[in-house]
Amino acid sequence: MNTFTRSLGRIFSGIYRALRTFPVSIGSAFAFAIVTAVRIQLDWPQQEPLNFTFNCLHWAFALGALFGLTAITAAYSYFHSARSFLAANLLGAGATVVTFLGLYLFGGTEQAISGYAEISALAAARVSAAMLVSMIFFVIFAADPKDRSGFANSLFMTHKAFFIALIYGLVILAGTTGVARGVQGLLYRNMSSKVYLYIATAVGFLTYTLFVGYFPDFRKGNDDEHRDAAQKQPRFIEILFGYILVPIVLALTVVLLIWAIQTVLNGMRVSFVRLSTISAAYTIGGLWLHAMVTQHNSGLTKLYRQVYPIASIVILVFEAWAVRNQLQTSGLKLTEYIFILIWILAATGDALLLLRKSRAHCTIAVTACALAVFSVLPAVGYYALPVRLQANRLETLLVREGMLSGDQISPAASEPDQPVREAITDAVSYLANASDAKYPTWFDKGFAQSDVFLETFGFAMTWAKSDGDIGDQPTQTLGTYLSLPPGALDISGYTWAVNPQSEFEKGKGNTSVSGNRGTYQIEWTVSDRGIPSIKILLSDRVILQQDLKKYIDTICKKYPPANSGYTGVTLEDMSFPIQTAEINLLLVFDYIEINVDPTNDTIQYWLSLREMYLAENP
Repeated sequence: MNTFTRSLGRIFSGIYRALRTFPVSIGSAFAFAIVTAVRIQLDWPQQEPLNFTFNCLHWAFALGALFGLTAITAAYSYFHSARSFLAANLLGAGATVVTFLGLYLFGGTEQAISGYAEISALAAARVSAAMLVSMIFFVIFAADPKDRSGFANSLFMTHKAFFIALIYGLVILAGTTGVARGVQGLLYRNMSSKVYLYIATAVGFLTYTLFVGYFPDFRKGNDDEHRDAAQKQPRFIEILFGYILVPIVLALTVVLLIWAIQTVLNGMRVSFVRLSTISAAYTIGGLWLHAMVTQHNSGLTKLYRQVYPIASIVILVFEAWAVRNQLQTSGLKLTEYIFILIWILAATGDALLLLRKSRAHCTIAVTACALAVFSVLPAVGYYALPVRLQANRLETLLVREGMLSGDQISPAASEPDQPVREAITDAVSYLANASDAKYPTWFDKGFAQSDVFLETFGFAMTWAKSDGDIGDQPTQTLGTYLSLPPGALDISGYTWAVNPQSEFEKGKGNTSVSGNRGTYQIEWTVSDRGIPSIKILLSDRVILQQDLKKYIDTICKKYPPANSGYTGVTLEDMSFPIQTAEINLLLVFDYIEINVDPTNDTIQYWLSLREMYLAENP
């Protein structure tokens, strides 16, 4: 009982210490929880008009919690005065207000469907970058300035605080949810399901408070014994890092070195997307692991600390070659942009590790912050620079083919060579799908539609074939892609417009219509391959039950799967009439997609139902 009491006391002591030490951070977290509770209370029709405001508040309070934690830690670690403590709390509160106003006034974009505003992806990315920078600088400020490996120890302490708080939070959540379920099952069966969401919100706030309360006293000149305990790695962590993760990363190092040798002998034979994914995991994971084992003394970890920077530099040389080839082929896109930033971080980190050993970790972290901020800056950010360079690439191609003069695009006089068609298709597709992009005056997002593309450029969209990776068979997927064209359809003979599809479960659902003969129950289902089926019951009697395979076969015969979309699609092509003794039915689709994989001999369908028109027969 004494052990339990002491453990409980430490928990509440940590909560009290968090409230006293980091008031603006805990206050922002509490406000975040309050906003969440309000959103839970409001049903969606009530919440939708306020959704943008709630999202702005959520992002602002989340940043305020982390920025306040960082500012107060800096005030304690470097100044430790009442004035600095007050200034740090005011900075945290100010950051929350500025973030909210910035998002609310400048970070919104109008939804195409609802007409309400939503936070743009760019605005969310900028706040996320600020949160990342705040968290990294918290680790820096939380480090013991007298400790040569202070950043590495502070980083581990932050991990430890997070996972301890997470474990406590999950246990509390499981217990309180179990009690609520017992109350609902035994005492009050009409209890709202929102109760569980309220519980999760409260536990989330408590978990953050436990996380903050775990940290030692950061006040300048105060040696808190809890710091040593918080930074000490348990034996199982040493085994996990030193004897499991280190061999895994060393093995990946060997794999990448072998890849480098194969690249020298046989050229680049791996897809850039796969290379970028593996390289990102190796770079970020390797640097993180180096910090985690900086004080381990086992032979394996010493070998890792010596080998990793050198081997990583060798691998980076070949990765630079790979990205250079990729840029020459398809220009700078988002994947290449992120890859280059990670490459810069890795190259900087490796050089610093060779020169400064364990003292390099803090500088590497600051470099990561600088790259995160750079990625969301105007003109050079992830959303701007690739778009501008792809627009320049497309402009160069069009001018060279005589298709662009001033701001006017004209169709090609003769069909360009296939590599040129592929390059134009690739650039148009990327630009049309880029978010928060500023386009040249001559470009329109509608160019990505197959019929508009053909009319604008004078040839069909042409996609490059996949070369495949080593060990893979080259695959070329064929497809039919049809969109409902503009126009008017005569529906004068129909009584009801019905859509049985659920708003959130497209492809299945049911609804009913009351007619002169009784109630028509309409059921819409889709098979695993994507073939829709319709079933209609009249007063529990099945009057229609069939799938749309016959209609799909007709579409495939008229528009066989190919490498590009089709033009000349009519309203009649996109509609399918069905007649029975009792009813007349007309199905109208706004999009039809049929994908054929010749290698695996598979066909997948997707039919998006626009509307179903129904009429009773006399």
